[in-house]
Amino acid sequence: MASYQTVPCVNINDEFVDVVSIDVKPGQYVNSGDIVATVETDKSMIDVVAEQDGYVLRIDAIEKEKARVGSVLFWLGESADEPIPDQKQESVAPDGISLQPTAKARALLKKLGLDSAGIPASGDRLSVADIEAWLARSGKSITPAAGATPVARQEQMPAVNGELVALSSEAAGMLHAVSWHRDHAAAGYIEMEYDPKPWEDYAAAYAAEHKLMLSPLLPLMAFRLAQLGRERPAINSTIVNGQRYQYQPVNLGFTVQAGTMLYLTVVRDTQDMDTAQFISALGEIQRHAMGHKLPPQEASGATLSFSSMARWNVSRHIPILPPQTSLIVAHAAPKNAGHAVLAASYDHRVLTGFDVAQVLQALSQPPK
Repeated sequence: MASYQTVPCVNINDEFVDVVSIDVKPGQYVNSGDIVATVETDKSMIDVVAEQDGYVLRIDAIEKEKARVGSVLFWLGESADEPIPDQKQESVAPDGISLQPTAKARALLKKLGLDSAGIPASGDRLSVADIEAWLARSGKSITPAAGATPVARQEQMPAVNGELVALSSEAAGMLHAVSWHRDHAAAGYIEMEYDPKPWEDYAAAYAAEHKLMLSPLLPLMAFRLAQLGRERPAINSTIVNGQRYQYQPVNLGFTVQAGTMLYLTVVRDTQDMDTAQFISALGEIQRHAMGHKLPPQEASGATLSFSSMARWNVSRHIPILPPQTSLIVAHAAPKNAGHAVLAASYDHRVLTGFDVAQVLQALSQPPK
């Protein structure tokens, strides 16, 4: 059966990427691992590789144009003439060419309870503007169908003179994360002070034993959080359609500030690692982030996250929950304060304050 591969997320703040090149053609056979395209954000360029063997059936992304993260990049099949499954909500242009709606157009169609069939597109994709124009010509209003999610209220323009400025891809991605945090999670926040000396002693002993030049304090704390994710499955889950979705791997997100770019890097499958393997993997990913060369698998798929602002002498910070996670731990260690702070933003649909307090208490002490 034909399958598709999507446009990758280079970092958590991406909503769009630039398609620099498409390196395959329809009908071409590719092997898993072959480079099929190159995409770029404001700070990073990566090669996209095929995730499986197969014949390229169709390419949906357009070279030299932007593509939304998560949209279909191309289709693969076991034979060059394998049919592509019918896709819902396709639109037909006036000349009869079958077109796909943009992501925003699909969302609007879903909210309105409409089918795109019969709505003409003015360009190569059915857009929100096309839908709105069709509704106006039909004398219809933008009113959600029964049971559909209401369309978001449009904000009033400020009374003070100004101009609208398009968001960068990273800013749009951040807006997406913040919107998910606001619209889906029942966000809660807890913080606690703790004595940092046991952790500092533990990290110093580990560094001496393994002959490390830099303190492994933060990686050690992050790995302890990953271990707690294995021990307490609820913190490694989210809510999907009214049910708790339990992740099988523990993919630990770890924030990295690289210049003006904030990355949520991801160490995947930490449940299969020991401490040394985790520290090595995280160090490699951090180097990729600092060079703005994160591959998609190192910047997506976090199931549980850790963030620290200790290097900036911050006393407390309230992190935004990454989409479809239930917990992100924030660490702060103000200088000369005699204490450090552990805090957490969490999804109250999954976790109670008691659950989170227990996690923070466990994390405040190094493993024995």
